[in-house]
Amino acid sequence: MEKKTGVVVPLSALYTKECPAVGDFLALKDFALWCSKANLSIIQLLPVNDTGTHSSPYSGLSAFALHPLYIRLEALPEFEEALKDKTFSSAYKSFIKECKYKPRFDYGKITQEKTKLLHLIFTAMEKRGTKKSTKTGAAKSQSQKDAEKEEKTQSKAPTQEELTKTMDSFVSENPWVIEYAVFKNLKDAAMQASWKSWDENLKTLNREQINLRWKNRALASSHYFFVWCQMRAAEQFAESASYARSLGIALKGDIPILMNEDSADCWTHPEFFTQEMRAGSPPDGENPVGQNWGFPTYNWENLSKDNYSWWKTRVKTASQYYDAFRIDHILGFFRIWAVPEKDTTAYLGHTVPCETFTREKINSLGFDDGRIRWLSKPHIPTRLIEDITWNHEEAVAFLEKVCTRLGNEELWLFKDEIQSDGELYNIHFCDDEEKNKRVQEALVNKWRDKSLIELSKDNFIFVYRYAESTAWKTLSWEEQQKLSGLFNELSGREEQLWKEQALSVLSPITKETNMTACAEDLGVNLKVMPEVLKELNILSLKVIRWTREWDKESQPYLSFNSYPELSVATTSVHDSSTLRQWWNEEKQSVEQFINAAKEAGVSFEEGEAYKEFTATSAEKVLTACSASNSAYLITPLQDYLYLNPKYYLENSQDERINVPGSVNNFNWTYRIPVSIEELSKDEELINKIKTLVEKHNR
Repeated sequence: MEKKTGVVVPLSALYTKECPAVGDFLALKDFALWCSKANLSIIQLLPVNDTGTHSSPYSGLSAFALHPLYIRLEALPEFEEALKDKTFSSAYKSFIKECKYKPRFDYGKITQEKTKLLHLIFTAMEKRGTKKSTKTGAAKSQSQKDAEKEEKTQSKAPTQEELTKTMDSFVSENPWVIEYAVFKNLKDAAMQASWKSWDENLKTLNREQINLRWKNRALASSHYFFVWCQMRAAEQFAESASYARSLGIALKGDIPILMNEDSADCWTHPEFFTQEMRAGSPPDGENPVGQNWGFPTYNWENLSKDNYSWWKTRVKTASQYYDAFRIDHILGFFRIWAVPEKDTTAYLGHTVPCETFTREKINSLGFDDGRIRWLSKPHIPTRLIEDITWNHEEAVAFLEKVCTRLGNEELWLFKDEIQSDGELYNIHFCDDEEKNKRVQEALVNKWRDKSLIELSKDNFIFVYRYAESTAWKTLSWEEQQKLSGLFNELSGREEQLWKEQALSVLSPITKETNMTACAEDLGVNLKVMPEVLKELNILSLKVIRWTREWDKESQPYLSFNSYPELSVATTSVHDSSTLRQWWNEEKQSVEQFINAAKEAGVSFEEGEAYKEFTATSAEKVLTACSASNSAYLITPLQDYLYLNPKYYLENSQDERINVPGSVNNFNWTYRIPVSIEELSKDEELINKIKTLVEKHNR
């Protein structure tokens, strides 16, 4: 496989004199030219789909629509004509004045302002069309005809008739835009509220009703605005992609596995999603109750019946721009960690698909129905709440709100109508806020305290951390051995189940395109995954600092030249610290890296691991990483910029893209600290990168 060395960057991070506020599609042309000078041959972008009010590029409002945020206004054919409109001209001048370059951009403000300007441009074009059609209705003098002819010659803007014809052609080639436009128009009317809060008749519009709404003449203008935005965004993106290819540079895209619940796709195609479940990850050391990502899981059965048309359209649409694509969270194609919709954590989640067992099976192991209830339903002692209230009667009164007493015992079971811990947080027990919160937390913790989950009538699975439950600890050693044996038996069968699932889903998707498929397979420990990736020619991901022999005492790095050819190596990812932070904050890891670097022919000074990070450190680390045997070596732009100390920000935290587990205005708003124009003049940096490229490609 041909070796490629490249760079990964969020499109919004790019900065040129033409896009000071936020990176845009056409900034890719300038960036591609810089990459060409440095002999870099692949540019990887984070997702560029419309995410609405969410700054995270992984929270898509549409699987197909591009983000209007990345449209360059000044390059629109309608821009010059719109400047003649005083309303637009005034708003545009304010935007230019207020939205200048900053190290982090204001996602909410810039998105809102650019959307407003796009609306004004579109409206100005409509006004122009209305005026022309009015003139057409009356007899025109020769001077009027001459004036119109001159105006048409001078203006780059299409006539209303030309624009409508072009948009209709775009709709014909991209039928998904109909559902997207109707959805976006309804969201605007609802002040961006989730479709789940819309009027009942709008929540459940079927495909036929959506098409009727699309054809409604009274709504045509508002719908066509979104078509126009998508058409112009696609044109600008395609122009940059074509230019990059002409320079011998491939673009690599990123296709998130999951969709935001509040998306055009979940609204339009509810049959493809399991709305009552949410995706996440199981409990681990850093996340003792797991992670609930809040995105609905897929209904693979329905997608299969439809021949995976929705997924195939996703990759076909992406292939208009990209030569390679990253499959986000590829583990989810083998098995997804699914959590009940109203649960606040992922503790009681389970894999889909999974191996289950019946009541009859567990009965055969010597567990009667009473023991099964003990294992599958939390038993709450009155004293749990009494220790908070210091009042027996009050504790009983609180428990009666959500529980049923077991006979005359001081033991309770949750009522059948309680189906999630989220419901417990909605129960008001008393006016004392602190006490109320403590009671809620005690009951929520108890909700998770079970060994088995009854998925359906008489059909069970094990809780991921069943051995930590109260019920499990009361079992005899013999009983625990019987259940552990059953758990191991089921687990042994699941690997094959997940392999079949992955092949059935990934095969039709990857065969739909000529793009090179690359997996995000971090933290995966499935024996079958390497087999599937190899069979489908999907490249795995090797984050060098995490590619170590973790079971050995010193956790040494794997030799860089031992990486499989079918892989993408990288120094950092958008969710990790940067190279500079890693060096300054993870000294044990740095020390082990230096040991591995010696094998790659890169020497460090004695004790260098414990010194402050410098441009020399960066050069040595990147040189060692360039010894990777991976077909692709794609390094974050920040890590390349560390080769020149003048690009270092005062606070290294500001060089990060995202800090997982946090929701704030900081995440996803990184801008590069230097314009691409200035970067292109930095011959020393360009030559250093050229040397790295030569080493890797060799």
